[in-house]
Amino acid sequence: MKLALALLIPCALVAQRKTGSPLDHLPPEFEVLTHFGERADISPDNARVAFMAKSFGDAFVIDLKTREIRCLTRNVPAAVFLRVMHLKTGDYILIGPDHFEDVRTSRSRDNELWFLAAAPGSKPVRLGEKMSEGAAISKHSMRIAYSQTRTQHPEFPEGYSRLLTAEVDLTGAPHLINQKVVYESKDNGCVLEAQDFYDHDRRMTFTCYQPHNTASVMGIDLETGAITNFSKAPGTYNEPEGIFPDGEHTSVEADRQIQELGGKGGPGQIDIWKLKLDGTGKDFVRLTHFNDYEGWKASNPVVSTDGRFMAFQVAHSADQAGVGYGIVVERFR
Repeated sequence: MKLALALLIPCALVAQRKTGSPLDHLPPEFEVLTHFGERADISPDNARVAFMAKSFGDAFVIDLKTREIRCLTRNVPAAVFLRVMHLKTGDYILIGPDHFEDVRTSRSRDNELWFLAAAPGSKPVRLGEKMSEGAAISKHSMRIAYSQTRTQHPEFPEGYSRLLTAEVDLTGAPHLINQKVVYESKDNGCVLEAQDFYDHDRRMTFTCYQPHNTASVMGIDLETGAITNFSKAPGTYNEPEGIFPDGEHTSVEADRQIQELGGKGGPGQIDIWKLKLDGTGKDFVRLTHFNDYEGWKASNPVVSTDGRFMAFQVAHSADQAGVGYGIVVERFR
């Protein structure tokens, strides 16, 4: 009888997810910025937030003071971009295919880098590099980083992925220079994606995607090549997204709350956490509680360069990673 009671106690401690929408119960430090859109990116001067209308769609930017929203890709018929990110010049990097074939092909095999000038009416310019998922874009220089897999380069070995750094050169037609492979993974036990530069671009966070919908927060010293596992939580999902300006913390898409709420975990059941980059993996602080509500999650956070606020997207647990339904701002106390 005592054994039966002991087995029942842990089950009784599991919290139940709530019904309804987390948007109806936002704390005062949260504000809905837009009612559509996904994959926000904050400008280096913290005055604007760029975002995608939808996956395979147009890029927009909103002025945080006037709340004016402009379409950045209005001169691109049937635009099918996936990401928009600010360069320090005020120009933009776009990521996505030239045209849409199907979700899998266009998101992976045909995904490439583009340059878009800030001047109204500008058209995207190919940078000549296929790449996987997203990119790291410096807020202080023209340095960028990205990953490549066999999907973009069939000549690569099965399971191989690599991280590269480069610089955007605006001399003449925009192009990349100084491309350098900085890290390689030999198998799909760790599929790589660049995330954020920090420490004056001397270091970078990246994601190591692992089997069974798990992932780790990783870092690389770009001067020495040293690698650090910052999350140290095998068997769970931890994806860095958005570095804090102190270079000592990153926001993380993580499923740690399932220990309390239950669920299978992985990218469908994430909320945003703050992780201290001290290498212990122990200092996690939860920033959002969207996954407290059945069918909801918060994802794709970015942090302002002054550390005063974070932008992220409202998302549904059942949707593919990156799909969002509006941008929310959290102002830090």
